[in-house]
Amino acid sequence: MDITLELMKHSILEGERILLRPVGLVDAADMFEYASDEETTRFVFETHRDRAMTEEAIANYFMAAPAGKYALVVKHTKKMIGTIDIRPNMNDRIAEIGYTLNKDYRGNGYMTEAGKLVTALAFEVLGMEKVFAMHDILNPASGEVMKRLGMQPEGVLRRHKVFKGRSCDMAYYGILNEEYLLQASEV
Repeated sequence: MDITLELMKHSILEGERILLRPVGLVDAADMFEYASDEETTRFVFETHRDRAMTEEAIANYFMAAPAGKYALVVKHTKKMIGTIDIRPNMNDRIAEIGYTLNKDYRGNGYMTEAGKLVTALAFEVLGMEKVFAMHDILNPASGEVMKRLGMQPEGVLRRHKVFKGRSCDMAYYGILNEEYLLQASEV
């Protein structure tokens, strides 16, 4: 299977309230709104100093290699409120997901809905055996999203990465294909 081709064939994913689509320069204002906020970026990426930095991030990360990277858009307002991406490893048949959400939109289930769309893509289209995600242990709210996606805590990777000058312990969560199928059959 050509993973890039499959991801590009599924570059738009639609949920009940949200749309996942490729990120473009048109999203710079909405992305800068949360990317310039210390609270939103604390555990995810360097806080953007200006809109030019956001445009560079969009061009160099999202547009240069768009496969599996999505803007999270609220359908009824057309506002881009975050991003989610999937990084599949076809050799091991596992995929990591990562996400960022504008803090003004937390608590509404948008990231859970986006995560379910991406998880379904991983298992139903890409044939993954496992989907996993990690969060800084100081950011337990991210772990709550992972739990709502059916992921189980698998452990803590101690001092797993250095971010913003701090050695971070990362909580690791995963869901297996058979767990996903069982969860999907119960809906």
